[in-house]
Amino acid sequence: MEIDQLLSRGVQDIVPKKGLVEKLRNGDKLKVYLGMDPTSTRISLGNAVPLRKLRDFQNAGHEVIFLVGSFTALIGDTSDKDAMRKPLTLQDIEHNFHTYKEQASKILDFSRAKIMYNGDWLSGLNFQNIVELAQKFTVQQMIERDMYQKRLKAGKSIGLHEFLYPIMQGYDSVHMEVDLEIGGNDQLFNMLAGRTLLKSYKNKEKFVLTTPLIEGLDGRKMSKSYGNTIDIMDEPKEMFGKVMSMSDDLIIKYFLLCTDVSLKEVDEIDKSLKDGNNPRDAKMHLAREIVALYHSREHGDLAEQEFINIFKKGGIPDDIPEFDINGDRNVIDLLELCQLIDSRGDAKRLILQGGVKINDKKVENSNEVIHLEKDMVIQVGKRRFAKII
Repeated sequence: MEIDQLLSRGVQDIVPKKGLVEKLRNGDKLKVYLGMDPTSTRISLGNAVPLRKLRDFQNAGHEVIFLVGSFTALIGDTSDKDAMRKPLTLQDIEHNFHTYKEQASKILDFSRAKIMYNGDWLSGLNFQNIVELAQKFTVQQMIERDMYQKRLKAGKSIGLHEFLYPIMQGYDSVHMEVDLEIGGNDQLFNMLAGRTLLKSYKNKEKFVLTTPLIEGLDGRKMSKSYGNTIDIMDEPKEMFGKVMSMSDDLIIKYFLLCTDVSLKEVDEIDKSLKDGNNPRDAKMHLAREIVALYHSREHGDLAEQEFINIFKKGGIPDDIPEFDINGDRNVIDLLELCQLIDSRGDAKRLILQGGVKINDKKVENSNEVIHLEKDMVIQVGKRRFAKII
């Protein structure tokens, strides 16, 4: 990848840009890292945007580090939150991060990359070390952040521990002595804290590169807490269906940030959409590309055929889960037994919205009792099915 494209596609801000361009044009090899807190067991396409940029630097011959925030997750980053995060336990964190390398390996080549855990050094800091780090910043610097100003105006609490998060993340840069940190644009303040600390402790300049945030299925920022993510470990048909359900306005942004489709081809797709062509075709192309990246080209084609069968021809999947249940069942109990809902509250909401069907007939009452029959098909939303045998 050319330097201009390396520093433009999937990039929002670079601090300072001129110095980074000079180093790359001089052929300097950089130590580059991306940190990710294990607040969930799954990596989403939103998480994958900066991870893909880390891969671009790896492919350009630079040394790359994938850092798991095994310690910073204890504090909880609230860069994009309007309230304090619920703290995670050590057990939560260990449970979450044990699959991160497996998932990240779908993007990053770990035979040429390091995986590190910031608990290895942050857990060894004593109170004197933390006070010394805190002396590099002022309360004014912290409190001026937009997210804190919004919470103050709304009368919401700000935890003192939240001020420690950017300091801890900043110390990662000092310990690893990196040249460049990559992260989502909501991480800019935290990454600049590392730039401050590295200059203070090692007299070394650190560059910061941010990537754009992407919207999820409901149009808000893609976030696990919103439940609107497309995850890189989603099954092919689920992944394809999720892409097809998102807003048409996001098609080009997803092509640029979530696929390897050439810029020339993306421009052609953009022109086609502006000329009034059906966005469904572009979205199906996008869905195929994303499934192919995380599964295979064959899986992408099969998922497309399944989607056409279900949503264009009004069919149902060929391999839906089957359940041997009989008798009369309350509809919510039935949805639970068929593993089609996350909670009973979720079931009530879906029924109210008309999202539950039995033999293609909408269920309108959450108290309805269903008499089960052989080959009965239960559908929740657009993509979840079960069959009674």
